[in-house]
Amino acid sequence: MIAKIRSFTFDYHYTDNHTMMEHVDDIAAKIVLATSDGDSIRQIAHKIDGTYSWVYTWIERLEEIGVVERNDGVHVTAPAVREGYAHTMEAISRQSPPTTAEAYVLPHFSQMPFTYTKIDAVYVWTHGGYQIARGSDAYPVFMRVHDTDVEQWISFFERYGIPSTVGERDDSVINDASGEIYYSLYPTTEQFDQEWVDGNPVIPLAEAVEYMQEYRWNFEPALQMIADEYKVDIDVDRPSYIPSQ
Repeated sequence: MIAKIRSFTFDYHYTDNHTMMEHVDDIAAKIVLATSDGDSIRQIAHKIDGTYSWVYTWIERLEEIGVVERNDGVHVTAPAVREGYAHTMEAISRQSPPTTAEAYVLPHFSQMPFTYTKIDAVYVWTHGGYQIARGSDAYPVFMRVHDTDVEQWISFFERYGIPSTVGERDDSVINDASGEIYYSLYPTTEQFDQEWVDGNPVIPLAEAVEYMQEYRWNFEPALQMIADEYKVDIDVDRPSYIPSQ
């Protein structure tokens, strides 16, 4: 979905007088939409799954035309440009649904707090190394959100033409137009901790391990990966099978 905006781009050549259309670029759009006030360039690069050098170059270009500024981190200073990029992305998404990789970039555009949870906590903590119970027919993305933000999240995803569910996995919400991606929201009234792994906010490792141990028949290989990388002492005995969700 996001890459489609490249159809409208021109190759960048430095001149004293920058052209308007050179800033209509998918990297520029992702930077402006995903940046939260005070983000470092490295954090932005991780959020949008981009390289540090390319994001740094684009931050400089956007700063030259007054779209962002660097002052104790990066700040978007042109809300009209952010809104314009958002409308473009929303329109393209309704024509060309996001890929799996883009599904993890898109929530950052909302500017609302969230953490990946359940299967996605495992996916994030293993750096995408362990995947289960999802495929080309249905790909739910599991997110913990504040209960006061649920309606805004539903509206946000609707603008991109993407279904969402609340408190459950329900693959029946997907259709040919939306593609295989949908978001499964798990509201909480409590403040939740965010840990950041590869640019993704995720529930704490201890909580993720507890979830994996509850459904460990599904996550035995992931538990071993976690134990090896993070030096966590985990019993690898197999319990009775309980399906995960």
